[in-house]
Amino acid sequence: MDNLLKIGIPKGSLEGATVELFKKAGWQISISSRSYFPGVDDEEMKCSLIRPQEMGKYVERGTIDVGIAGRDWVRENESDVVEVCEMVYSKVSRRPARWVLVVNRDSKVQGPEDLHGATISTELVGFTKRYFAERNIPVNVEFSWGATEAKVVEGLCDAIVEVTETGSTIKANGLRIVCDLMESVPVMIVNKAAWADPWKRAKIEQIATLLQSALRAEGMVGVKMNAPGDRVPAITSILPSLNNPTVSHLYNSDWVSIESIMPEKEVRRIVPELIKLGAEGIVEYSLNKII
Repeated sequence: MDNLLKIGIPKGSLEGATVELFKKAGWQISISSRSYFPGVDDEEMKCSLIRPQEMGKYVERGTIDVGIAGRDWVRENESDVVEVCEMVYSKVSRRPARWVLVVNRDSKVQGPEDLHGATISTELVGFTKRYFAERNIPVNVEFSWGATEAKVVEGLCDAIVEVTETGSTIKANGLRIVCDLMESVPVMIVNKAAWADPWKRAKIEQIATLLQSALRAEGMVGVKMNAPGDRVPAITSILPSLNNPTVSHLYNSDWVSIESIMPEKEVRRIVPELIKLGAEGIVEYSLNKII
């Protein structure tokens, strides 16, 4: 069919969370261990499983129209694509991934300039080369096939550029972070020709809107209750809310119904206070989307 959007699903650590997110947004994606082409319940979409490290080049070429990958890998490959939105998955991590320059704890290196002529090991070769070249610091950058931290511990290189969130594992291995080079979060990227196509752009914007609304709903719940009308000011004053709580009168009654959206972790704290203020029939319900 002419109207078909080709989507890259990130294979690996984001795979399960991405499929679950699409489900909350309204699309059922089914993945088989024997196929790199997941099924999807939308005849206008076709999915492929692609490593995030390669997503940018396939989107740039137009092999796929849209994909989700870390901004680090998009920058690593200098992919000429359109970044539509960030996709920060709370069920994976709310922290950005940090690419950091790391040396042995007892190293005399205090900044990137101290690595003049040094050998640096990393998976992020292209970005690291550009980082040092832009600062006129000559270094030898080698690709690491894994166990990157061990290379600097064993003296196989002078420093590494490695990804971390908190830096705790790096410190536990007797290493020291010299500085941060880049922060990265998952992003939705789009082929430029696809973005210029009116039908594809509308479809992409529809998907992005619903995925973002599903992300906003993560960790949020709706809470509703009944209460005497004269207790509304006291109750609404303690209710966290996206905007203001909704208050509506019950039929033939001085009581009202109050409804609010709040972080799920707030419910355990606030329910006892609501009961003390006279709220009854308190109901908590889950949310799929907040648009």
